[in-house]
Amino acid sequence: MISFKQLSYALAAAETLHFKKASEKCNISQSALSTALNELEKQLGLKIFERNNKQVFITPAGKKIIHQARQILLQVDTLEHFAETHKDPLSFPLSIGIIPTIAPFIIPKLLPILKQDFPKAKLNIEENQSHVLVDMVKNGELDTAILALPFPTTGLLTLKFWEEDFFWITLKGNKYSQQKEINSHEIKQCNLLLLKEGHCLKDHIISVCNMLDKSSKQEFCATSINTLIQMVAGDLGSTLVPAMAVEQLTSQHKSLSVIHLDEPGPHRELVFIFRPNFTRTSSIEALVEVCKKALETLC
Repeated sequence: MISFKQLSYALAAAETLHFKKASEKCNISQSALSTALNELEKQLGLKIFERNNKQVFITPAGKKIIHQARQILLQVDTLEHFAETHKDPLSFPLSIGIIPTIAPFIIPKLLPILKQDFPKAKLNIEENQSHVLVDMVKNGELDTAILALPFPTTGLLTLKFWEEDFFWITLKGNKYSQQKEINSHEIKQCNLLLLKEGHCLKDHIISVCNMLDKSSKQEFCATSINTLIQMVAGDLGSTLVPAMAVEQLTSQHKSLSVIHLDEPGPHRELVFIFRPNFTRTSSIEALVEVCKKALETLC
């Protein structure tokens, strides 16, 4: 009889396309994983994987098997956690994804309140870009994720918990550095540093500031907001950051000015995303309240 373990091993192998990495992910030996998958293929009467010494491929029939296996395990997960709807929120571990332009700034504020309000709660946190987290939630690899909108979330539900504006960061001495507000026209006169492609914050800034030439090549860009601030401090240009990040990013840089972006806001909205059939919505609702409490100090 096909077991749930065999299906989970097959999903791990399909995700990593590497038996050693899959076995490590499943906390078993490589030989045990290979044996289990060979037995699964024997029971099904077809090959799921083609493999040699260097590569692993999923067969056309195997792709359909993997899809069905994922759906089966999602249903099992739903069944296992169905009882939680009658228990206290966050009584089961929750896997949550957070994008890099939120995670470093909300986690230090979130965890102490979570520990105080829900001492038994356990979060398994994954930091990744928006498009990756959306796919992981859809596939059941994550229970929920925190994203910044606007961003496509077709097929998922959203629960808003915060909205915020952007602030312009520049060196003191810049011709606009003494202003209390700055608009997109003035920002365009300066060298604006942005994150690399793939980060939704870059898209949000381009949209809010009406920068039509999204594809224009930047002389400098970065993969994190922290690096952008270091570049601004090094006199390579200026940048825009969300409100929640301002204090943490600029408190050690007395040479920087912080100026509110004078464009219609809020400039981004923060939401939890989750599957429509997810049974533990009470846990997400509890996290929403914890996040609101954590971010109140920004008001």
